[in-house]
Amino acid sequence: MSKYSKELEIAVSAALEAGEEIMGVYNNTNDIDYEKKADNSPLTIADKKSHDKIMSFLEQTNINIISEESKSVEYSERKLWDEYWLVDPLDGTKEFIKKNGEFTVNIALIKNNKPHLGIVYCPTQNILYYNDHEKNVFKKTDDILDTLDKRNSVNESDEGLRIVVSRSHMSDETSAYVEKLNNPELISCGSSLKFLYIADNKADIYPRFGPTMEWDTAAAHSILNALDIQVINLETGRELSYNKENLLNPYFIIKA
Repeated sequence: MSKYSKELEIAVSAALEAGEEIMGVYNNTNDIDYEKKADNSPLTIADKKSHDKIMSFLEQTNINIISEESKSVEYSERKLWDEYWLVDPLDGTKEFIKKNGEFTVNIALIKNNKPHLGIVYCPTQNILYYNDHEKNVFKKTDDILDTLDKRNSVNESDEGLRIVVSRSHMSDETSAYVEKLNNPELISCGSSLKFLYIADNKADIYPRFGPTMEWDTAAAHSILNALDIQVINLETGRELSYNKENLLNPYFIIKA
């Protein structure tokens, strides 16, 4: 059994079962109330159910965990961690409320401040993406398992580039970037699926001039890295890193 294969198996199971919990809320119209309630909104119910299910699996690995739904861990403690799970139990909250299906479960294993394993599950489409320790990338649709191959790189000067943008968070900076390109095609999408559009050769560039948290990006970032695609910090020109004191990501760009 290869290194981390057991952990990957556990994390995949966690993502799939968390997706079932989310869909139980999503498909039950009695649970979904579009009024914004402080403590018991249906979104909170779905988040909590997904979080609890994921935790029940990942705790078996005896590896530290940071989840969007957990109490925050002090930086003085977590900066000493060589590895930990980084979890977003329900990524794409606005998409969940809109019921457009574009939300995901994100689970990443971070090693030495870099994403090492990534699992992203879109429960409405029953599509699972993940990478293993040996940088193989898999896409499972229903019961069909495929591998994703590395793709050709693109240049910003290319004509007709497919630019994936946020469905709910389009910014002025994004619009200004797109205007500089040569007859681009815009594709709107929610959650970490934007990363996976690039992994799956459905888009070429994802510019993100807006706020994201480390748990929003880590799992899909791992999958892209396994395909030799970088997520570039626009402040430093270097790869996005993790386990910062402030878990807010800087602006970034992804180019195939």
